[in-house]
Amino acid sequence: MSHLLNPTQFRAEFPSLDGAVHLASCSQGALSSRLAYALQEIGHSLREEGAPWGTWMGQVERARERFARLIGAEPGEVAVLSCASEAAFQAASSLDWARRPGIVTTDLEFPSIAHVWLAQQQRGAQVRVVADSGEQVAAEAYEELIDESAGLVSVPLHTYRNGARLPVEDVVRLAHEQGARVFVDAYQGAGVTPIDVRRLGCDYLVSGSLKYLLGLPGIAFLYVRGGLEQQRAPELTGWFGRTQPFAFDPRLLDFPGDARRFETGTPPIPSAYAANAGFDLIERIDLHDVRRHVSELVDELAERLTAEGVKVASPAGARGPQVAIADDAPDRLAAALAERRIWTAPRGDLLRLSFHYYNDRSDVDAAVAAISSYRRS
Repeated sequence: MSHLLNPTQFRAEFPSLDGAVHLASCSQGALSSRLAYALQEIGHSLREEGAPWGTWMGQVERARERFARLIGAEPGEVAVLSCASEAAFQAASSLDWARRPGIVTTDLEFPSIAHVWLAQQQRGAQVRVVADSGEQVAAEAYEELIDESAGLVSVPLHTYRNGARLPVEDVVRLAHEQGARVFVDAYQGAGVTPIDVRRLGCDYLVSGSLKYLLGLPGIAFLYVRGGLEQQRAPELTGWFGRTQPFAFDPRLLDFPGDARRFETGTPPIPSAYAANAGFDLIERIDLHDVRRHVSELVDELAERLTAEGVKVASPAGARGPQVAIADDAPDRLAAALAERRIWTAPRGDLLRLSFHYYNDRSDVDAAVAAISSYRRS
């Protein structure tokens, strides 16, 4: 492994942070010099090679392998898709709801995933929702809804609303005791939280490149645990969902035995370049160090904002990489902070301030000062 970067060295990879405070990684990671170069690189490939499909597919396969390594999986357990919604649909469409119709989800699910589960009701699924009580979600809340009729249990690693860490391992255990499969949305954690799918024990896990993995929108990775029984072939498919995509046989619908069976059409090539630029950086940091660094910044910001009278909506003891604060007009607050070049991410009635390894205490100072000034104005 190359020399691991400390926070100061990591921050130096992001010249976009000069004169700006990036607290919006929960929405889009900061622009690195490597990402800017990757976007030039794909243009170079077009100019110099015309239609360099071999080069491009090499980028896709490299991204697949690196994501698999990041989460402790094998490359054959990872499908390359366009977004988390597509990944959720592919998983859901391959399940037989006549056998086990129950889908257990939560109000803390990102709508992009939750809407896919609701749409499965057209195929006979029965959706049960763990309500958002405003408190930290306990595994017992899931346990009440998981029974022998449940076919799929969906639990985010961290909720998008306030970054809280959910009891994924306990939910997986409860679901498997009843014979249900588990889908984990890790979008709000991958890149700042160590992930080991063997330890989690989940059957499916999705994340993408645009947030903490420091790439761009347009590419997502679906982990499918090896050895899962294939109940139904995926409903959405395409030429890359074939055993031999380049056989170009329009009469043969042959699905691979591994996770590639969930792939569809032409992969998102520009986003694969961007994903690899992000992995270039993620692979040079220790995610256990990242989690400690981020947790310290998150706790300091939460404590200082609370002392200023701000209502912090991220529960102590379960905070992930962000601090969410309640505000009557979070979009207006976000706009006021943006005038000071402090980038944040409003969602609903909350303003989210998220941290990566490139953030430091000066960012906390800037955020507290700006929010305090706004509240006094």
